Order: sequence, then C-alpha cells, then structure tokens
Amino acid sequence: MSVELALSDAVSDEAPARVDGRSRRIGAWLGATLLVLVLAVLVFPEWFSSGRPNATDVRHAFTPPSLGHLFGTDELGRDVYTRVVYGAGISLGIGVLAVGIGVVGGVLLGLLSGLGRGWVDTVAMRVVDVLLAVPELLLALLVVAIIGRGSLNVALAIGVAAVPHFARLVRGQALSVLRSEYVEAAKILGVPPVRYLGRHVLPNVGGPLVVMASIGTGSAITAAAGLSVLGLGPPAPSPEWGAMLSEGQAYLGTAWWIAVFPGLAVVVVVLSVTLLGRGVQARRLR
Repeated sequence: MSVELALSDAVSDEAPARVDGRSRRIGAWLGATLLVLVLAVLVFPEWFSSGRPNATDVRHAFTPPSLGHLFGTDELGRDVYTRVVYGAGISLGIGVLAVGIGVVGGVLLGLLSGLGRGWVDTVAMRVVDVLLAVPELLLALLVVAIIGRGSLNVALAIGVAAVPHFARLVRGQALSVLRSEYVEAAKILGVPPVRYLGRHVLPNVGGPLVVMASIGTGSAITAAAGLSVLGLGPPAPSPEWGAMLSEGQAYLGTAWWIAVFPGLAVVVVVLSVTLLGRGVQARRLR
C-alpha cells in the first residue's frame, strides 16, 4: 500500500512539472515568433509602412484609428503606426546596446573579482553591493542626469545600472568553476590563466549569462521607455516608443491611441524577449 502511495505521489509531482515544462516551451516558441516579427520590422521597416515617421499633416491631427491610419494620428497629424514601426529600431537598439554594456562590464568586473580574491574581491563586491542597493531605474536616472539625454546616453545609463547584476552572476559562476578539480589540475600543470579561462570558465559562465541577458533586454527596453516618459530619453521628434508615450500621455482622455499603441509595442517586445529567456532557462535546467 505504501509503495502505491509513493508511486502516486511521484506521478502527481511529475505531472505539474511536465505541464510547466510544456507551457514554458510553448511560451518560448511564441516569444521567438514575436521576436522574429519585431526583428523583421526593425530591419525592413519600409516593408511594413511606406510613410515617413516625422511627416506632419495638421489637417488630419487627432484622427482616430481607421483603414487610412491604422493607429490613428497624433497632435501634429503624424501617422502613429508609421512611427511605431520606425521606432522599433530605436527602442530595441537601446535595449540591446544597454544589455551589451552591462554584459561586458559585468564579465570584466566579475572575473576580476573571482580571480583576484583577497582585497580585490572584497572591494569589488562591496561596490557591487552598494550599487545593487540602489534601484536600477534610479541609478540609470542619475547617470542620465549627469551625462545628458539621448539614445546613446540612455543605453549607457541603463547598461551601467545593469553591470552589478551581471557582475554578481559572473563572479558566482567563475568561483564555482575555478574551485573545480580540472581547473586546479590545470593550475598545477602550469596552464596559463588565459587558457583555462577561455576553455573552462567562460563557457560555463556563458549559459547563465545568455539567459540573464535575454531577460534583461526586456527590462532595459522598459527602463528606456520609463526614462523617456520622464523626459530624459531621445529628444523630439524621435519615434522612440517611450518618447511617444511621453508625448501621448497629455491626450489620453481625448486621443488615447497616441500613447496606447506605443505602449502595446513595448509590452509585446518585452513579453517576447522574456518568454524566450524563460524558455532557454527552463531548457538549461532540465
């Protein structure tokens, strides 16, 4: 009887795991599909819209969504759909560049801390702890306030704010690999550090780093949109999605489409990147 109970418990535990794994795989495929569509819009915007993002026509200002203007027009008569299409490259570019800066800085700082040990590790990790205690968006806001607004500055600010998160991950992974028997054997045999770093440490760090970077891209796009809403993003008339949200929030009561459709674009991209990242994470943990 106890054996039957144990088997039934095992089956009941495995069933939710299988369902969760299946849902994550479906989510990953959905995220990948949406992301491919977004990348197609980014690379070939003229395939999706023949208009110009900054072309004004005040006679047709505040036109609601219709067949002629799928997402309506804004206060200057600019086609919101065209601006959303051309803004994909700016918004996604900021997110990818920010994550790239965070990854490079995090890898360098994490490896320095993991390899340095002693006072180097202590100082580096205390700096990381202080930075982690500050909300990421607030830290990015501080950096933008110092270096100024603009697409590159926003990407740099978000990237700098993300460095501590990547550094903590890289340090933890690097320490576990550096303490392994095969790395200790390589040290005893006199293998140069550069060689065992490239052969053993970086490949083991790479997997978790890819997962965190994919999920972090969505967070970076959201943070960029938040900075733009606060007026610290790319200057007008840039069709960056956050800047469009900032411009449209004054007309939510009368022309909701000006802000809603750029907001939906942000949601779709963040959702697709996050679903893909979670799917990759679930695959690694199997």
